[in-house]
Amino acid sequence: MPTQPMPPRAAQAQTPSAPVDAVDPFIGTGGEGHTFPGATAPFGMVQLSPDTDTSCEIRKCYGHAAGYRYDDPTIQGFSHTHFSGAGHSDLGDVLVMPVSGATVSLDPGDPTLPGSGYRSRFAHATEEAHPGYYAVTLDDAKVRAEMTAGTRIGVHRYTFAAGAQAHLVIDLRSSLYNYPGKISWSSLRLMPDGTLTGMRETRGWAPGRKLYFAMRFSAPIADHAFVNREADIPYKGFQGPSRGSDAVAETLGRALEARLDFGKLNTPLEVRVALSGVDEAGAIANLASEPGNFDTVRAATRSAWDTALGAIAIDAAKPMRTSVYTALYHSLLAPSVWSDADGRFRGPDDQVHVADGYIFRSTFSLWDTFRAEHPLLTLVQPARTTDDVVRSLVASRRFSPYGILPVWQFAGRETWTMIGYHAVPVIADAYLKGMRGYDANAALDAMVASAEYAPYGGLGEYMKRGYVPIDKEPEAASKTVEYAYDDWTIARMARSLGRTDVADRFEKRAGNWRNSFDVKTGFLRARKADGSFRTPFDPTAINYGSDYTEGNAWQYSWFMPHDQGGLFRLLGGDTKVVAKLDAMFDFDNSKIDYSHAEDIAGLIGQYIHGNEPSHHVAYLYDFAGKPWRTQERLKQIVDSQYKPTPDGLSGNDDLGQMSAWLVFTALGFYPVAPGTGEYVIGRPFVNRAAMTLPNGKLFTVIADGLSDTNRYVGSVTLNGVPLAKSVVTHAQILAGGELRFTMQATPNTRWATAKAARPYSMTPY
Repeated sequence: MPTQPMPPRAAQAQTPSAPVDAVDPFIGTGGEGHTFPGATAPFGMVQLSPDTDTSCEIRKCYGHAAGYRYDDPTIQGFSHTHFSGAGHSDLGDVLVMPVSGATVSLDPGDPTLPGSGYRSRFAHATEEAHPGYYAVTLDDAKVRAEMTAGTRIGVHRYTFAAGAQAHLVIDLRSSLYNYPGKISWSSLRLMPDGTLTGMRETRGWAPGRKLYFAMRFSAPIADHAFVNREADIPYKGFQGPSRGSDAVAETLGRALEARLDFGKLNTPLEVRVALSGVDEAGAIANLASEPGNFDTVRAATRSAWDTALGAIAIDAAKPMRTSVYTALYHSLLAPSVWSDADGRFRGPDDQVHVADGYIFRSTFSLWDTFRAEHPLLTLVQPARTTDDVVRSLVASRRFSPYGILPVWQFAGRETWTMIGYHAVPVIADAYLKGMRGYDANAALDAMVASAEYAPYGGLGEYMKRGYVPIDKEPEAASKTVEYAYDDWTIARMARSLGRTDVADRFEKRAGNWRNSFDVKTGFLRARKADGSFRTPFDPTAINYGSDYTEGNAWQYSWFMPHDQGGLFRLLGGDTKVVAKLDAMFDFDNSKIDYSHAEDIAGLIGQYIHGNEPSHHVAYLYDFAGKPWRTQERLKQIVDSQYKPTPDGLSGNDDLGQMSAWLVFTALGFYPVAPGTGEYVIGRPFVNRAAMTLPNGKLFTVIADGLSDTNRYVGSVTLNGVPLAKSVVTHAQILAGGELRFTMQATPNTRWATAKAARPYSMTPY
């Protein structure tokens, strides 16, 4: 045990010198952020983190989607897979917990009864978290627990009290969003050399998900016990170890646990764990691919984070610097590695394939991340965007039983969560930004196949009628406009490739958003198959499975990012648009109850920052020639929705989208419509940011005079030349140079007001 208690995290804080030291992984672990504080490498397969409550019978699973919740008093154990900020709970694979004493309970205990079972109480004062490292003192176990992780491995280090009997509990029953029967099958094998291997198959969010592991220890196992909590039930789909192998011990079952005894240890116990989606041999090979002890792996991962976070050098007041670097950190956790070190991966067809020349990635929360997360990666991780992300998406389509791109995929498996075919704008945006490390025509074919898969989400009706009818498909209004935007990105890429027939067809489809827009009310509405709008109509109503997806008419009436000009004309021009935007932000919600809509958070009037359909809306004042109003709203959003505390995210981070919004906004610009190659100017929230580009050039943002008082943009120059238009292009950023803002206390009502000075807007059809 440490001779001195760990100081409170606030006392540890010092002026950071490196980006990695500015990150606080606890941001978002409270409230509804759904992030985890544990150890992981950039885009790592392993997310080794504490789980405080995996029981849905005791509390709602939504608040524990990432396994850890800051206000919980106990830790059940440390598992190896977690989502960062998802709105759905799953994973929490291969839970490990150190236990001291003469006897060991294999019951995790009750989260409402601290001290019960093998779980342990802890205090936040003993916690420490940095990119690639997590530590905590387990009070009941009397163990100092430390975690680090590489790309495909996790390493635990446990320091037991002097003279204590040291044990580990390995629990394959435990899972996030747990319920009876979730584990279809599992196995454990202890080999003569002391390696513990195993697997489990779950029937959770991604049905039939298989995960294998290999585990080695720095001390010999003195004794062990395998326990099967349920009787063996034959399961034809399982291809596990054969009986009569050379294992010391092995067992098959649904609810397996292991107790490993190590006696009294004079040195800390290190546990090296590797994962694989392919097989146990793959897990063993992954373990060998990242050699070294705890400190070696920790140092390598810290170096990887130094490089990844160092893509942007930020100078800002300490709270803002912490928030922005943590946001960048959260933006670099997914899409995560899924292929093994030898390139093998398990695909959407549940078969094993090989990624040749790239790393197959999964964990695609595309409804969220196409908006800002993936555009951010095109700037700070362009090679991975091209070689890994796009090729993984196209490969997923090739191996999909349905022949389409992923919708919401993890561990190579499709969940069919959310709407749209938003792998399409991710690919198109990368291609149109000049990223060509893949077969572009094959990518376009995959995009078209996804957009023409009639059984999916009312697409057959959409192609037939030009809109999705609500009496044939739920969430029809949202689906109509999201399909139309995706179609526009297909048309853009097809036009660039010279495939005119495809471009013409999808340009026409891109105008379908108009078919669900009610000019009389000024709102997007759901239409029935007979062409009438559904009644009664309440633009504030949020009901899951109704006309809109996780939102209402207020948010979705602005979702035609490819054709803001067309929308503004339907609304009656700039003055009416500004009035409607103001009405949205200033709406009085005091008489509306949204308690039934758990994914709705961060309300500013009817603007909902905690959910993605609103994320571009504050920038729309620019399109109406009122950029100073965008600047006001951004200040309002950043001040109220982000802070460097555990409850510092207003809504779940959704695999980096909430965080990517902050990174872009802090730099002073945002990709309102990925696929345009333009970023809409807002206002910066950092004094200086220098982005190192893949071509070796530097793009620097400077905010002269930035302060709480000087919240407005007085002028903007690009490389010393006044910037008349309220956009900066991707090409201008890649060319390097300096974007300089001069900030002032009062609005500049003359800058970027002329129509020619406004952001991209599509010509009406």
